Amino acid sequence: MKEIKIISEKENHLFKRKELILETHSEISPKKTMVIEKIAEKFSANPETIAVKKISGVFGTHLVKITCNIYKSKDDRDLFEKETKKIKSEEKKE
Repeated sequence: MKEIKIISEKENHLFKRKELILETHSEISPKKTMVIEKIAEKFSANPETIAVKKISGVFGTHLVKITCNIYKSKDDRDLFEKETKKIKSEEKKE
């Protein structure tokens, strides 16, 4: 995954988060953990405060669009983001 480009950045004060739409080039579809690490590095944020909503590739190109939210704290993320069964099972393994 190469450089991440910001398409849209919106501050949502009600939900205490920054809503982002990002774009990058990648040979393969990047894994969620890799995307979270890159976003945390670019925005100097704690990886626990990042919620990736969607990772979608554009057909026929190496372009990948990422929709994510960066919360002010982990508690805010836990309050507003719905936990899926997959996330719960990953946390139990750790």
